[in-house]
Amino acid sequence: MRSLMSKTIVVLSVAIAMNASTSLAAARFQGEWKVKDTAGKPFEITLSENGTAKATRGEGMSGTWKEQGGAAIITWDTGWVTKIAKEGTRYKKTAFRKGQRLDSAPANSSEAEKTD
Repeated sequence: MRSLMSKTIVVLSVAIAMNASTSLAAARFQGEWKVKDTAGKPFEITLSENGTAKATRGEGMSGTWKEQGGAAIITWDTGWVTKIAKEGTRYKKTAFRKGQRLDSAPANSSEAEKTD
């Protein structure tokens, strides 16, 4: 019985630690980002703690986001997907058209600067 309790405590501790590190990774992406669209015009993306995303491009965009593989992956209601990832000491935004694979050449890319 004591051995089973010890194993249960270890498993729970590992699960809590993994959840905390995932939350910390996602937290670095939360906030406002300055980026550029396919025409080179600046706009802002806001990534909220609750997983929602909004952008000031055009009439406004909305979607959801999650941290995946060290990057913020944003799925817009339009079907486009935006990825914000750290490259060296800077962040980069890459955008993919609806149905385009994330391992293909992006439709657009720009620097991404976190403003808060």
